[in-house]
Amino acid sequence: MKPNSGTLVINIMNGGKAEAYEGIYQCTARNERGAAISNNIVIRPSRSPLWTKEKLEPNQVREGDSLVLHCRPPVGLPPPIIFWMDNAFQRLPQSERVSQGLNGDLYFSNVQPEDTREDYICYARFNHTQTIQQKQPISVKVLSTKPVTERQPVLLTPTGSTSNKVELRGNVLLLECIAAGLPTPVIRWIKEGGELPANRTFFENFKKTLKIIDVSEADSGNYKCIARNILGSTHHVISVTVKAAPYWITAPRNLVLSPGEDGMLICRANGNPKPHISWLTNGVPIAIAPEDPSRKVDGDTIIFSDVQERSSAVYQCNASNEYGYLLANAFVNVLAEPPRILTPASKLYQVIANTPALLDCAYFGSPKPEIEWFKGVKGSILRGNEYVFHDNGTLEIPVAQKDSTGTYTCVARNKLGKIQNEVQLEVKDPTMIIKQPEYKVIQRAGQVSFECTIKHDPTLIPTVIWLKDNGELPDDERFLVGKDNLTIMNVTDKDDGTYTCIINTTLDSVSASAVLTVVAAPPTPAIIYARPNPPFDLELTGQLERSIELSWIPGDENNSPITNFVIEYEDGLHEPGVWHYQTEVPGTQTTVQLKLSPYVNYSFRVIAVNEIGRSQPSEPSEQYLTKAANPDENPSNVQGIGSEPDNLVITWESLKGFQSNGPGLQYKVSWRQKDFDDEWTSVIVANVSKYIVSGTPTFVPYEIKVQALNDLGYAPEPSEVIGHSGEDLPMVAPSNVQVHVLNSTLAKVHWDPVPLKTVRGHLQGYKVYYWKVQSLSRRSRRHVEKKILTFRGNKTFGMLPGLEPYSSYKLNVRVVNGKGEGPASPDKVFKTPEGVPSSPSFLKITNPTLDSLTLEWGSPTHPNGVLTSYILKFQPINNTHELGPLVEIRIPANESSLILKNLNYSTRYKFYFNAQTSVGSGSQITEEAVTIMDEGKMAGILRPAVGAGKVQPLYPRIRNVTTAAAETYANISWEYEGPDHASFYVEYGVAGSKEDWKKEIVNGSRSFFVLKGLTPGTAYKVRVGAEGLSGFKSSEDVFETGPAMASRQVDIATQGWFIGLMCAVALLILILLIVCFIRRNKGGKYPVKEKEDAHADPEIQPMKEDDGTFGEYSDAEDHKPLKKGSRTPSDRTVKKEDSDDSLVDYGEGVNGQFNEDGSFIGQYSGKKEKEPVEGNESSEAPSPVNAMNSFV
Repeated sequence: MKPNSGTLVINIMNGGKAEAYEGIYQCTARNERGAAISNNIVIRPSRSPLWTKEKLEPNQVREGDSLVLHCRPPVGLPPPIIFWMDNAFQRLPQSERVSQGLNGDLYFSNVQPEDTREDYICYARFNHTQTIQQKQPISVKVLSTKPVTERQPVLLTPTGSTSNKVELRGNVLLLECIAAGLPTPVIRWIKEGGELPANRTFFENFKKTLKIIDVSEADSGNYKCIARNILGSTHHVISVTVKAAPYWITAPRNLVLSPGEDGMLICRANGNPKPHISWLTNGVPIAIAPEDPSRKVDGDTIIFSDVQERSSAVYQCNASNEYGYLLANAFVNVLAEPPRILTPASKLYQVIANTPALLDCAYFGSPKPEIEWFKGVKGSILRGNEYVFHDNGTLEIPVAQKDSTGTYTCVARNKLGKIQNEVQLEVKDPTMIIKQPEYKVIQRAGQVSFECTIKHDPTLIPTVIWLKDNGELPDDERFLVGKDNLTIMNVTDKDDGTYTCIINTTLDSVSASAVLTVVAAPPTPAIIYARPNPPFDLELTGQLERSIELSWIPGDENNSPITNFVIEYEDGLHEPGVWHYQTEVPGTQTTVQLKLSPYVNYSFRVIAVNEIGRSQPSEPSEQYLTKAANPDENPSNVQGIGSEPDNLVITWESLKGFQSNGPGLQYKVSWRQKDFDDEWTSVIVANVSKYIVSGTPTFVPYEIKVQALNDLGYAPEPSEVIGHSGEDLPMVAPSNVQVHVLNSTLAKVHWDPVPLKTVRGHLQGYKVYYWKVQSLSRRSRRHVEKKILTFRGNKTFGMLPGLEPYSSYKLNVRVVNGKGEGPASPDKVFKTPEGVPSSPSFLKITNPTLDSLTLEWGSPTHPNGVLTSYILKFQPINNTHELGPLVEIRIPANESSLILKNLNYSTRYKFYFNAQTSVGSGSQITEEAVTIMDEGKMAGILRPAVGAGKVQPLYPRIRNVTTAAAETYANISWEYEGPDHASFYVEYGVAGSKEDWKKEIVNGSRSFFVLKGLTPGTAYKVRVGAEGLSGFKSSEDVFETGPAMASRQVDIATQGWFIGLMCAVALLILILLIVCFIRRNKGGKYPVKEKEDAHADPEIQPMKEDDGTFGEYSDAEDHKPLKKGSRTPSDRTVKKEDSDDSLVDYGEGVNGQFNEDGSFIGQYSGKKEKEPVEGNESSEAPSPVNAMNSFV
């Protein structure tokens, strides 16, 4: 045993045998207060026995039969790791058909001819002793038989229909089922009466092994493995019982009591079976220990009452069952101690005013003392909100003031006495800068000074530090630091920057900054500045192994002082012709001591620098070759990152040539698994920068170090870095995925994080895949476009924006590491609520009459819910563009047109139209229209009645000229009094313009006229005159045309050229249909291609199958609906937005098909009864327009 220690050292390095020390050890620590004991420590020597020799007969088996190659490794401690290899030390490939069992045997579900070989070798690796034992090779010969008989599954292991398995709580449960059969059976696992734990279940060995980690009592039950192929299935039930070694619920804790007090020790543990609790005192069972009247044992609790000092002891609680035990020590210390204050007496505390002050009063005593604070020797006890009293006795003054200075007394008392201690508090004035440095602009070669005057507490000693650009001042004699200023002499451009003065005391620190800007001095024309001439006469002296002295003579300065010299070197041995920076010295220095590296053939050159620039390099010095030596440094940037799940790629930055310090540069690469006490595994490699370690476990931390060496020896011991072997895809999916729909376009998704050990790599985050399944309002499925959102890190929730209202969505979540994505969680379905609809797709106003207008509209492109109604609002607009009263009409949602009646003639109306769902109204669409003028009424009212001409008015006149203007036209009406059959004309022009009036002749004697071709949004003047009546005219009237309406666009469907084109296309298609109908009635089915080959029509020959050739036309019995068709609406209009959708997404109601290369296969049939179709789709034969749309 080590001196002054409880450590027992067993050393068998000098010839002892490990078996001699095998046994159970326990440590006991004892003093006058009691005895504590340790847990049992079991020592067993490791064993790696040899394989027992046996005679192995060759295995001959028929093709398709099952086979088991037994390994039967020797029993070692710890058990060996089994693997199968061939003579070339290559692992034998395994699959669903061939796999290794938990016992090490190699199982063939069915053998194939390629399984014939003579080198099936089982290896046992004993890691503790670092040895590998090899079994004799096993020979297998597969006898081919034709035909091979297929067989239904039969279990190779376990045997029988049921078996039992006992596992301990917290361990890993491994269940195995391997089946024979042809075809190879597939294994599936279920738990009877329950589900497999989602986050702890893994399948290994091609699902032949069920692995459940961290098992608990809830995992007990019957697990069924099912082996199945096309011929049948078989199963085996494993009854699992989870037992538990004792584990703590409440472990006993140390107890400090004073004489006469009460207390208790509690020791509670659980397990399966229920553990037995036993107590010991000072290592002796309490039943035979000396009696203590103050204690009473009650099962898992010891109750103390009215304890005395003799009751101090160490108690041990032992909780044990057949699977293990727990042992805990608890010290019951009965003390009668008067108070003691541990804080030094008269301790001085110093703080700055208006900052917190903490005064310590560390204490000890039994019973626990009470603490009180007083200010001054005879002051009153401190209370109130201005003080904070901490449990450890510390007094806190949150905001100390100057009057807080003084003596503070701490008093600790219990029933055994009291003690006090005094501490001193001094509150100091803060340090302030009363004159800060100011912004300066100075000419080059000038002088500048920054001031920094301070005020501080007289008892504190300040120190002033000046910084330039947050760094130290240049080491230059031009910088003069005074008591309260900084002066810079002979300012240069390099002095430009920010200067900061920092004042530090022992209690606080303040700072202030100012900027210096250096400008050029006025040029002196007489002086010419240039770069310096290169130095010359370089000389090497004082040659040593690691240093040398270089001197030179400067060249001409050329009117600009040399500020510094740059020394460069060339390594003629490793990099001839390449010059590297060595160092630089001030311009006043012409000699420098240079540090050298071993095994470098040095040449030096010097470059002079002034404010104008750099000189040309000097001529090189003579060469100097240093001696070789061990490397001084090791490679940098050592990393360990696996590129595959079973390797570790170690990389480093190689040493440069001169860093090798000698010939034969190599690297010693060492690695070992972290947190294991394994020896380092090392390999020496050539001058490369990478080494790959194969056969590593997946994503395991490794300690790595890379050491340089050359022919003369090793570099210093390198530092260790931590790397990881290769990552593999995550094993499990996130669980407990929950979706909370926040509104119609936004949802929040939650999930439970996966266990880090199942990530099998660096956790990069989680990906949420979500996609729209269907719109709940249209009930039509569209092309599934999955969206992906990535949430970095170990985040467990995320927001899904941009959702469509009233739609059904699905999502799943996957964990991501550096290798890729793990499996997806089960798809989660959620639905968004209704929203307000978009505006109606169009609003057309047609068929204007005297008192009515016809409105037609299209349903919203995005209903976002179930439409409840449409809202139509309209109001008249008079000649001055004032709006009349607003009328509102609610229209059922299934309507698509409306005739508005009882309107005023020749009146402009503005219409507002929108759709509604249960959520509210959507955006509206507006339109304007004008009712037509009642020509007969207008003419009849103003035309004199028959016989009225007998009393003619004395003066003919035209009055009451009125206008009703639209965007590009205006209705002009007037009243005429005078002779019959007058011929009228209308004159008009732009209001306020000096242009001549434009004249329009009115046809007949009507008293109204329509002016056309007007400019929208323009004010016009108008007047009416009569021909042959002394040319009298009406008074002028002014009107304004309406503004241009952006919504009034030309409808291509109403254009003549478009209608003509559509008619021509329809006629061609109709001719084609007639020809096909005639040909079909003649001969039923016929292939178009044969017809083409027979007639060799040059116009038909280019139509190859790959170019869009028609397939076979069939008779009525072959009529089939179109699988994937066009989206032509029922009104036969083709909308632009529809053309963006894939034809694959829509497939109902059109007779035709597309084959795989996109060509159209139309099948046209005679009369037959149509099958019912869904929705609004027509059940009639496809129209020419539909056929055209399909081709498009």
